[in-house]
Amino acid sequence: MKTNLLLISIVPSIILALWIYLHDRHDKEPIGLVFKTFIYGAIAVIPALYIEKLLLSLNNFIGIFENIFIAFIVAGWTEEFFKRLVVLRTVYHHRKYNERLDGIAYSAYVALGFATIENIMYVLNNYSINPFVGIYRGIFSVPAHLLFAITMGYYLSLAKYSDDEGNRKIYLRKSLWIPVLFHGIFNFILLSKISILMFLFIPFVIYLWVINIKKLKDYTRESKGAIQIDNHEKKGKR
Repeated sequence: MKTNLLLISIVPSIILALWIYLHDRHDKEPIGLVFKTFIYGAIAVIPALYIEKLLLSLNNFIGIFENIFIAFIVAGWTEEFFKRLVVLRTVYHHRKYNERLDGIAYSAYVALGFATIENIMYVLNNYSINPFVGIYRGIFSVPAHLLFAITMGYYLSLAKYSDDEGNRKIYLRKSLWIPVLFHGIFNFILLSKISILMFLFIPFVIYLWVINIKKLKDYTRESKGAIQIDNHEKKGKR
């Protein structure tokens, strides 16, 4: 039974990681670095859990304000902060982070490593209460981590390749607070159980997919164009 639960927990992250890897057709990242960021993302769960427990112990809010605090600060800010920290410390200045698409790719691998461990914990701890928790999380929660990561990587790359110091700082801040905002809204809707918000949950998820697929496509086209120019220049030198 536990083997099946582990598979249910892990498979969604692996599928999405492969999807991102195969999407990067023009200048693939080294497998070793992909694996490293995925593992570091998984390890980031440890400090994130510690900070989340600390913040929960300080929680004096009740009702809707408690839900806001948990959704945006305890979960949203803490998890996105540590995922972003992994990207900044491991690959942001790495020579293999050499195009904008790489920001999305590496952010995704970190987030999916994080989501894998989080998912295992949720499924093992809640399966007896809700046998469908793995399916639900595989459809919504794990992909949500990917979508937040695409937004994060998008702005990290804007920061990395910006020639203006002011804009660079703005993009760096956006690479944290916009994923936190999306993560917080996602969690708040589910925690609040407010009817009108629950009705808006699926449209919100669709919105996240639409805007982030656009970001991914924009950087993929840019990557393809850069490779074509590079190949053309190499042919010209022969």
